[in-house]
Amino acid sequence: MTKQKVISIEDRIPKLKQIRKKKANRRLLLLLSVFFSLILLVVYLQSPLSKVAEIHVQGSSLMTKQEIIEQSGLETGASIWTAGKGRAEEALLKDDRIKEASVTAGFPNDLMIAVVEQNEIAYAARKGGLYPVLQNGKILSEPVSGAPLQLPILYDFKEGEALDLFAEAAQTLPNEVFNTISEVYYDPKKNDSLHIKAFMTDGFEVSATLSTFAEKMVYYPSISTQLNPDVKGVIDIEVGSYFKAYDPAQQQETGEEALEEAEMP
Repeated sequence: MTKQKVISIEDRIPKLKQIRKKKANRRLLLLLSVFFSLILLVVYLQSPLSKVAEIHVQGSSLMTKQEIIEQSGLETGASIWTAGKGRAEEALLKDDRIKEASVTAGFPNDLMIAVVEQNEIAYAARKGGLYPVLQNGKILSEPVSGAPLQLPILYDFKEGEALDLFAEAAQTLPNEVFNTISEVYYDPKKNDSLHIKAFMTDGFEVSATLSTFAEKMVYYPSISTQLNPDVKGVIDIEVGSYFKAYDPAQQQETGEEALEEAEMP
């Protein structure tokens, strides 16, 4: 039978004291850390470092930097932690010109507003000016200043179904097709409230309905290249497709063969 070593109480007491002292020191360090952390937090919150120093804007062209900041509701001098970045993003998206928006905090106390704007797809002609039409079917209230882009000019269009369908066509048609559209007139008929007349850069006129415009205009290059470029007229793509020259004499010269060649693939 082995003998167990007996440790006297006198030997244990110094070790117990050391253990208790270490625990007390750890508690003290923890309390001091918390205390100084709270002091630093209070000092930080009272210092300029916790306030928004500057607001940067990225991705804007339709709107000025100041317009975007005002729309967001963000202000310099406000607490960077309670600036309301989520509310600012929601406020920005309420503007028809903005498609996407995000607000992030930067080092040490700046805010960055990044926006993706709606693309301009055309200009609405009204009141002697050209008003940008956006891809969401909205018409801006301010006319374009300076030289306009090479975009179709729309006449007699208002916000609504017809303009929405044209905007959809603008985003789905190949660029090489859409870029040949010069002017578009909203020309509703008794049996077609979505009828339009489109004038092309190659001199032809297209008669179409917006309900199938995006689908049928894809074939425009193959149709127009089969026609005599010197004989201008109307390419009707409302139902099927056929060509009618402006000059009746030229229409007779083209004959039925040209009408058949102009049919949609």
